[in-house]
Amino acid sequence: MTVLTIVFTLAAVCVVALLSSVRILKQYERGVLFRLGRVKDDARSPGLNFIIPLVDRLQRVSLRIVTMPIQSQGIITKDNVSVDVSAVAYYRVDDAIRSVVAIENVATAINQIAQTTLRSVVGRHSLDETLSATDSINQNIREILDVQTEEWGVKVTVVELKDIQLPVSMQRAMAREAEAEREKRAKIIAAQGEALAADELGRASDVMMAHPLALQLRNLQTMVEIGVDKNSTIIFPSPLMSTIGELGTFLRQETDAAAKGGVAPQPPLVPVAVAATSNGDRPIVA
Repeated sequence: MTVLTIVFTLAAVCVVALLSSVRILKQYERGVLFRLGRVKDDARSPGLNFIIPLVDRLQRVSLRIVTMPIQSQGIITKDNVSVDVSAVAYYRVDDAIRSVVAIENVATAINQIAQTTLRSVVGRHSLDETLSATDSINQNIREILDVQTEEWGVKVTVVELKDIQLPVSMQRAMAREAEAEREKRAKIIAAQGEALAADELGRASDVMMAHPLALQLRNLQTMVEIGVDKNSTIIFPSPLMSTIGELGTFLRQETDAAAKGGVAPQPPLVPVAVAATSNGDRPIVA
């Protein structure tokens, strides 16, 4: 009975020791093995790994990319504007052994150095540069963090400015500036339109000077356009120069007829003004 107890006890101890010596690492993990306090040279690969109980200690290290938000920082820009800037950083562990041996807590260290770097880099730029040149600022922050974290076995892959909070007074000033810029563009466009219209009117006047009847046709067209609504009466003057020319012709004909003793011609009916009514009546000739 005593022998069986001892055998069962030894078997149980062996099973417990075997189970405690087995470590399973996932595909994205590496194991840093410490044997009696000393780290082994090579990191353990994913899969089944065996250690010596009470002698070895295996520490797991994840190689996946870690998303680390950088909390909002109160920063004074180069042109003395106070802004709150938050960002996000992505990093991964390249060397599992150095990430465990070189630094106590990788995540905390990177978070602190990222906050300091964010304040330093943004503070060297003006507000306009911070708002427009975010790509260069992100690249600069990432390069500085890479230099700091290289000896920790960590690679910073991406840094992005996430949010930039401006003071309310600065937001109002920027809104007024944008409004003034749009008003300037509107005035320039209107002036360009006036210039184009003046050029077209100049060409139209040249055509009317070459063809005098074009002006009369335009006057008639204007009368038709005005009379569409049928709610007004318009006094529209007839062309003055043509009236004077016809009167001069009539006077010359009358003088010639009087000198020859013939019958004087009738004066032409030249309208001086036309009253255009838009209520359906015939036009009144004065």
